[in-house]
Amino acid sequence: MRKSLATLAMLALLLLALPFAADAQCRRVSRRSYKTRSYSTPTRYYAQRQRPSFYRRHRNLINIGIATGAGALIGGVAGGRKGALIGTASGAGLGAFYTYVLKAKKRRY
Repeated sequence: MRKSLATLAMLALLLLALPFAADAQCRRVSRRSYKTRSYSTPTRYYAQRQRPSFYRRHRNLINIGIATGAGALIGGVAGGRKGALIGTASGAGLGAFYTYVLKAKKRRY
């Protein structure tokens, strides 16, 4: 009985997280280039955009990775090897939910 309830709970979590994960795979192609200033090119009158920080560029992966690790740690402490597996899956789902729904990226133009 407990196994079937846990299986149904994980399936429901997966079904809730799946649309957000599928949407994350789509990527818009942009022609932006982040140039760095070099000494060989003459100085221009316009300011060049700086490259975004490492966290801004990889924010989705970092947030989901941290949530996955935390879920695995908590599940491992609570339920051993099987609990770590369940915690990993639930942590990844909750991390994706947080990253793509609750704290979606805001574009600055």
